[in-house]
Amino acid sequence: MSAELGAGAKSEPNVVPLCDILLVLLIIFMVITPVAQKGIDIKLPETSQAETRGPQSSSLVLVIESDLTITINREPISKEMLETRLRDLYQTDSKKPLFVKADETVSYKEVLSVIDIAKGAGVEVVGVYTDRYKTGE
Repeated sequence: MSAELGAGAKSEPNVVPLCDILLVLLIIFMVITPVAQKGIDIKLPETSQAETRGPQSSSLVLVIESDLTITINREPISKEMLETRLRDLYQTDSKKPLFVKADETVSYKEVLSVIDIAKGAGVEVVGVYTDRYKTGE
């Protein structure tokens, strides 16, 4: 039988098509991977320090009362003047945190509109109080 095949004939699989397919798949995954990674960057609070300290003295606390009046560190301000006031406060240090506290009866839409105004005024760090708050307490 060996005489029929010849002395130099060998039987080997052809791997060129397999390599082509693997390279195409590699290119597809390289293109799709950066597009598939979506998300937002968040900064998680440090529990050991955040519980003991509370808001820093250099930070501002913006409170939205149940009648939709707004105060910044207990200074009342109208919603129309809020952006101008925040621009003045944050023109020197835009990384200073702003804490937002709202009455539990205030709608989420109102809180988000105030946060949007703050972001538009140049505030980079906005924190939201998660404890229940009722006007007058």
